[in-house]
Order: sequence, then C-alpha cells, then structure tokens
Amino acid sequence: MSGPHLTLFALALLGGLLAGYLELSHGHVAEDENYYMQELLSREHYHQVPGAEEQAQTHRDHSPSQTTAKKGAKGKAPSSRQTDKATPEAKTVKNRNKNTEKSKKSPNMISEGDAQYKQIQEECPPMGLETLKIDDFQLHASTMRRYGLGAHRGRLNIQAALYEDDLYDGGWCAGRLDPLQWFEVDARRLTKFTGVITQGRNSLWSSDWVTSYKILVSNDSHTWVTLKNGSEELIFIGNKEKEIPVLNMFPVPVVARYIRINPRSWFNSGSICMRAEILGCPMPDPNNYYHRRNEVTTTDNLDFKHHSYKDMRHLMKLVNEMCPNITRIYNIGKSQNGLKLYAFEISDNPGEHELGEPEFRYTTGSHGNEVLGRELLLLLMQFICQEYLSGNPRIRHLVDETRIHLLPSVNPDGYEKAFEVGSELSGWSLGRWTQDGIDIHHNFPDLNSILWEAEARKWIPRKMFNHQVPIPDWYQSKNATVAVETRALVAWMEKISFVLGGNLQGGELVVTFPYDKTRSQGVIREQTPTPDDHVFRWLAFSYASTHRLMTDASRRVCHSEDFAKEDSTINGASWHTAAGSMNDFSYLHTNCFELSMFVGCDKFPHESELPEEWENNRESLLVFMEQVHRGIKGIVRDVQGRGIANAIISVDGISHDIRTASDGDYWRLLNPGEYRVTARAEGYSPSSKKCEVGYDMGATRCDFTVGRTNLSRIKEIMEKFGKQPIRLPVRPFPIRTPQQRRLGRGGPTSKGDGVTGG
Repeated sequence: MSGPHLTLFALALLGGLLAGYLELSHGHVAEDENYYMQELLSREHYHQVPGAEEQAQTHRDHSPSQTTAKKGAKGKAPSSRQTDKATPEAKTVKNRNKNTEKSKKSPNMISEGDAQYKQIQEECPPMGLETLKIDDFQLHASTMRRYGLGAHRGRLNIQAALYEDDLYDGGWCAGRLDPLQWFEVDARRLTKFTGVITQGRNSLWSSDWVTSYKILVSNDSHTWVTLKNGSEELIFIGNKEKEIPVLNMFPVPVVARYIRINPRSWFNSGSICMRAEILGCPMPDPNNYYHRRNEVTTTDNLDFKHHSYKDMRHLMKLVNEMCPNITRIYNIGKSQNGLKLYAFEISDNPGEHELGEPEFRYTTGSHGNEVLGRELLLLLMQFICQEYLSGNPRIRHLVDETRIHLLPSVNPDGYEKAFEVGSELSGWSLGRWTQDGIDIHHNFPDLNSILWEAEARKWIPRKMFNHQVPIPDWYQSKNATVAVETRALVAWMEKISFVLGGNLQGGELVVTFPYDKTRSQGVIREQTPTPDDHVFRWLAFSYASTHRLMTDASRRVCHSEDFAKEDSTINGASWHTAAGSMNDFSYLHTNCFELSMFVGCDKFPHESELPEEWENNRESLLVFMEQVHRGIKGIVRDVQGRGIANAIISVDGISHDIRTASDGDYWRLLNPGEYRVTARAEGYSPSSKKCEVGYDMGATRCDFTVGRTNLSRIKEIMEKFGKQPIRLPVRPFPIRTPQQRRLGRGGPTSKGDGVTGG
C-alpha cells in the first residue's frame, strides 16, 4: 500500500475508533455488548435476575419511576410514589409483561409520576457512598475540574469546607461541559442495582446541578450497556436545585459490577456537578475478599430499625415492662406540636435520688434530622435491660451505682419531618430545627459573655461566683425567642443535679467539649479552654478512643475536617464558634460537665446500617457513662450530721467550683492526682483537706464537717428575736451606806460589772 493510501487508511481507522468511542460514551450498545451482558445476567447462579433482553422488553411495556421527597418512612430503601398523571395503572407481578396503555409523553424520558413499577420494584439499601463504606478508590470520573472536585467528593450529602478550597469542595464537577462526562462507582462485586439518588454541588457561592442523565452498567469497565426503554435509551430527570435529593428507581433491577451516571443536561447557569448515592444489593459471593474484610456483625438481639414517635413510645414501654424494677418512664415537657419529651430512667431505685449516687444523662435529637443518636439510645436501653437480667456484672454495677437518664428525642417535631421523607431523601437539614424554626442546641442563654465580663471587671468572687452563672431576666421573659423544648431542658437540668452528660449528634465523627464560643469577639475559630480543660479532654478521649472508627488515623474524613489527627476530640470553639450552646450552659449554670458526641458521618443512616453503627458506638456509650465515677465525691455535713445543701466545693488551682445537692452530697470530676479541696457554706467556717484521685475507676471519698461561725450564731439569735435588742433579766442591787461606798464593799463598784454607784 502506497504512502498516501496508507495515510488515508490510518485516518479512516482512527475516525472509526473515535466514532465507536463517541457511540459508547453516548450509551449506544452494539450487538456483541448486548450478548455479553445477556451472558453475564443469565448465569445459573443469578437466574432470578432479568437479563438485558428481558429488561429491554419490560422497558417497552413500562416506564420507571422518580421520587424527590417520598420513600418508605422507616429507613427502608426508597420506593416510588404512585400517581395517575398520564400513566397507565400499575400492574402486578403476574401481568407485568402484558401490554399497557401508552403514555402520552416520550417513552424514553423518565419523569416524576411514573410509578407503575411500585409493586415489582425490589428494595435495596444504599451502597454506602454517604457512609464511606464505598472508599475513594471505588469512585471514578471522566474528568474533574480540580482535585477538590474529584470523584471522591461525589458523595450524597457531603459538605464543602468553609472556603471551598482545593482539597474539600462540595461534590464532583466535570472538567469539561459536554455530554461525554460520567461518574462511576465500582462495587467490586456483582451487585443488583435498583436506583440512584442525586444532588447538586454543595456550595455557598455556586449553583451547579445535573438536570438529566443516563445510566450505564458494565462488568469489566470497558464494555458498557445503557438502560433502555425498548430501543431508545432511558433519560432520567435529575435535580431542580442543589440540595434536595432526587431518587430515580430503575424499572427492573440490573446486575453488574460497575455503574455510571452520564449527565445529559445541567443547570444553564452552572456546570456539571453532582453528589450521588447508589442503591444496590450485593449478590451472594462467599469468596469475595472485599466483603469479608469490611463485614461487621452484631450478636445483640435488639430492635434494629427506625422508630417513629409512636414506635419509640411503644418500645420504651416494652423495655419498662421487661425491667420494671430498674426502669421508669417520665416526661420533661412538650414540644411545640404537643408531643411529650419522654425520658427513660435506669437505676436500682428508679424515681429516687440516692445519697452519694451520681446522676448521668444522655440526650439526643436536638437536631431532629440527626437520627442515629436517637436509635443508639433506644438500643442502649434495650441492651442494659437485657444484660442486667442476664447478670452481666459490669452492667449490674453501673445500674446499682448510677442513676441514668436517657432522653432519646429532644426535638420530636423535627424528627417526624425527616422520618416521613426517609433516610436517603431528607437531605442535610430537613427536620433540623423545631416547628418554630429554632436550633435547640444553640438556643440557651449566652452565659460565657456574662462570666468573661465579670472576670474583666474583677467582680469574681466579690460580686459574682465563677460557677452557676444566673440566667438573665430577658431570657426568661415570654417574648424571648426560646423554644418550648429548650425551656423544658433548662428546667430539667436545674431540677436534677447531673454530674456528667453527653448529647449525641450526627454528620461527623468527633467529640467536642466546652467552650463552644470563642472568647475573642469576631473570631470564628479559636482555642477557648475551660478551667477544667484537662478533665474535658480526658472525657472526650474516653469516648473517642473506644469508638471503632473515630481514632483510626487511616479512615477517610467525613466532609472536610481531619479530626483523627487530634484523636477525634476537639475544643468546640476551635472548630467553629457557637454562642448559647447546651454544653457551655450546662458547665456554667449547673454542676454538669457536658460534651457532644458526633457519632457518624451519616446523620440519618439506612436502617440496614444500624447494627454496624451500634457496634461502632456500644463500648463508647458504656465507657463514657462509667466516667461519672472518676474524681472525688462526698457529703458536706454540720456538726449535728445534717447534710448542707448548696455548699461550695473549691479545688485549688481550678477556678470553677461546684455545689452540693439538696442532701449535701457532691461529685467533682477530676483527673488522677492530689488536690487540696475546700468546702464552704454560708454561716459555716470553711474546711479544707487533701484528696487523692487514683487511676482505678471509682471516685475517692472526701467528706467534710463544718461548724457554724460566731457571726452566724449571732445572726441566728437576732433573727430568732426579730432582730430586737436582747432583754436579759436584771439582778436587784443592794442599798449601800455611804461608809460602805467609801470602803468599796457591800455592792457593785466601778470596777465590778461596769455599773457606777451613786
């Protein structure tokens, strides 16, 4: 072949290859590709799954469905809504292959309202892009705008960093704007794919989302098959804005290893950017290495599901009936919508404060859409009851020596909103706030500013104490912007002398401790420690270090902060400043040391994830409760042996005091060491002693006996007589003669009792 002919041949060959590539990128599948997928899907092991030809035939008869805001409410895999909007009636499994009435719209366009497959769709859970079960190496893309917008950032609900920098942006964004771009997930094993959920890019500054896309599947990442409706490729309707998740269920499940999302159109003022979750069921494969390596199972026989408000109340009642001698149900108030805020008490004498026994609390659900903490507390109450009945010595000791309070739903109104939509479609914020739009966790009075101003003016301790800072009058007025749920929490915290507390939150893997507000005005992040910083750091580490994932240095960051570098513990203000937090209020207004545990990257995990999340957090939940017995404890009594309420307990070198409870007992959390401790009470002389805290679990006993001061006795006598001069009985004076007076005998003199003779 001559030179010119060879050149023409090479160009023709190159053009043919390029045309083939473009055809594949657009999703057109050749005969051999259909044959390949048919062979794959018709293997005897997977005979129950429809093959490519059967799927194509079914697509000719039906159209798939799309859902934007509804799903199985109890955390199950999303299912479609059924409507009669220009669609035929839904067919049962028996007659699904019969011809149905044609839809008026284009047969290859998939839009909201196509729900005729509701009865034959199989439910599969999310594969784990949001929960990080799918690692970064399983995510690929055609191109990326920059590293921070790479495929590894294309996870449902992932949040961008504050400044959307080059490392941590809010989604995957293609490097080019054309219909050849794709986002790919490698399941690493044959998987039955049933649907896709998409979002736009999380950003404060940009508006980017995909408005339609195609789905392609493969078993070798080279040969791809596009989902079709007959001979035409299916186009799924995507997002209408960047935050609300949109679900598209496939008409029939498809089995493959790889799946691609191929954007076809996008917001005209933005670019190709998305976050996604894939719904899929792994096919049975006992030899799969990746599955065995990541599998986590539990042996606890507990109720692993999402509970509605009614379900929660029923479960609490069942546990109470199972363990009536150690449990009690009570409520601390009502929500804006009138739902009771139920608390669950666990103690060997429920309903009573025992002298010398510390009070502990777990709360969760102040943000109604952070659901994992709620389910963890419901699992915890079941676990403690079962283990107590089985004679577990650790649990029996904890229950006998501690009064435990569990409040699983601080914001039931918000939770019901998120629960109604479901785990994958509630997004990042639906249900976060109360019915009247208030963030409960940051709805407490800002006592930090009051304390710091008093310290600057040198009012402490002359005009103000360094603890139990009073609530300002404006906050207690009816017109103040305070949620009814917050007022109920404040009253509860004041009524019970809690020693230690944890509030469970979601969306991250980290434990935060006070202060949550920066001391410097206008500073967003700043280390702002309390006087008890060393104690708080130990308490935070006790939870994080016993969690399955928190301190794993090799784990992927949830969103944009690598907390594992700091053992997954952080001072709240050094993360982001927040005035009026529950943690700061608890420390400054009560005796209770409060921390926040962010227990999972996914705020609202699918219920199939609950057993693993329980295993991740179970030991941490128990270990943190046991820390209430670290430090010193005792009783402050008078000389008659009566307990003195409201006595001040001070520790040298720590400018934060605590007070005794109504019976005179107290608990002071401290790290191991030797401390000089002083007990003070109004009208009593101070008493000091050295108290040593050991490394073994169990608080050191440090009692005090204080005596009345002379001044207090005088005041008591004065009050007894109505603050009037005390009238003493007068002795009769003998009459003295002038001679006796000259001799200085026979009666009182000027030196005797101070009475002048006359």
